[in-house]
Amino acid sequence: MTFETLKSFLDEKVELYNQPEFIATDPIQMPHQFQHKQDIEIAGFLTATIAWGNRKSILKNGEKLLQIMDYSPHDFILNHTESDLKACDGFVHRTFNSDDLTYFLTALKALYLKYDSLESIFVHHLKTTDLQESIHHFKHEFFSLPHQKRTEKHVSDPLKKSAAKRINMYLRWLVRQDHKGVDFGIWTKIKPSALSCPLDVHSGRVARKLGLLSRQQNDAKAVKELDSNLKKLDPVDPIKYDFALFGLGVFEAF
Repeated sequence: MTFETLKSFLDEKVELYNQPEFIATDPIQMPHQFQHKQDIEIAGFLTATIAWGNRKSILKNGEKLLQIMDYSPHDFILNHTESDLKACDGFVHRTFNSDDLTYFLTALKALYLKYDSLESIFVHHLKTTDLQESIHHFKHEFFSLPHQKRTEKHVSDPLKKSAAKRINMYLRWLVRQDHKGVDFGIWTKIKPSALSCPLDVHSGRVARKLGLLSRQQNDAKAVKELDSNLKKLDPVDPIKYDFALFGLGVFEAF
């Protein structure tokens, strides 16, 4: 497949899947229940954190997260008391349990008492053309309170070779402005060109079939290689191709 043919093929798939109808099938539907910037940030971050495994289970437990926060994420984060956190009891999504959720809500409160928006943390540490170092520093600050060591695994670190799929997906939601009503584009201080593709088993398989990725492991090096090739297709908005790779892999079994 020539470069021009590949670009045309993937552009068509982006148009097909980057549509409002996509929202109802995806975890992004959780933050789409809100209008306020901080509500979107919080609902998106917590939902992205549990976005692995069975999709029906992800959506079911994403709704539970919103219920725990009384469908007012920012207000709950800022004003919850220790007794309010008892609502977390019994929550579990795969290996993410009630202890993890309790810490996440507590840590978010500390961050929102310090910053108006989570965007500020990522912008503060944006020193390169991508957000991988910013993710590393976000994780470091997020886990600055006393916590169980096991909870750290729920926020990946690309500087420790992780593909960091879920947090890269979250950043796509917040930074990309697709004018289609899917991604939010409410973080305006970060360029979409700095985003990295949320690499998983589906997008990785498709990317290798299309010659966009040669590395066999889905790790930080693979993300860097894929990002570089996607930027050749669109240097301004390369991560729009996540829709194409994901759609081809999940919905078309490409």
